[in-house]
Amino acid sequence: MAKFHFFYAVMNAGKSTALLQANHNYTVNGSRTLLFTSSIDNRAGVGKISSRLGLSEDATALSEKDDIFEIVKREHRKNPVQAVLMDEIQFMTAEHIYQASEIVDRLNIPVMAYGLKNNSQGELFSKSVATILALADKLAEQKQTCHCGSKANMILRYNPDGTIVKSGPVVEVGAENRYVSVCRKHYKDGNIGPYAASRLSKKVA
Repeated sequence: MAKFHFFYAVMNAGKSTALLQANHNYTVNGSRTLLFTSSIDNRAGVGKISSRLGLSEDATALSEKDDIFEIVKREHRKNPVQAVLMDEIQFMTAEHIYQASEIVDRLNIPVMAYGLKNNSQGELFSKSVATILALADKLAEQKQTCHCGSKANMILRYNPDGTIVKSGPVVEVGAENRYVSVCRKHYKDGNIGPYAASRLSKKVA
């Protein structure tokens, strides 16, 4: 039986790289995959899954009104699909996640979803993340390290002058240079670490 997988992590843990590697493992053997991302995520261009290592693939960009189950069902009838891969699910809707579970249950196609678990306010990123934590068959954390060497499980957002931001809009696509993944203690302390601090904009006198 097919499974619904959720691979979660903090930022810069290699989620998109892992997705693209999994996709390669399928396609190199002739299997057909369908790739999806959120239309909100336009960092590499809408409908692109891109890793920091330079790998990229085209994907279907889902808007709020799209039904991923119907898209996959239609494509599966044309030409059988062996796997569905979803990137940046934290930007998707809870309905998208339920629809993805229907792909597994009704079409018997495995779904591998990748995304952030927490936001920079120390909470689950979105309702879609809460939904996938409830519905997924298998959960797997991709590890990242804090600047202190401990496991990073939180995300800090900071302004160009180094002040910490823990309120306001959750989604700020394109501001990756103002996020850093840290351990819980350093999240509480607001400690972004020496490397991030060294890249702060200099205050104008």
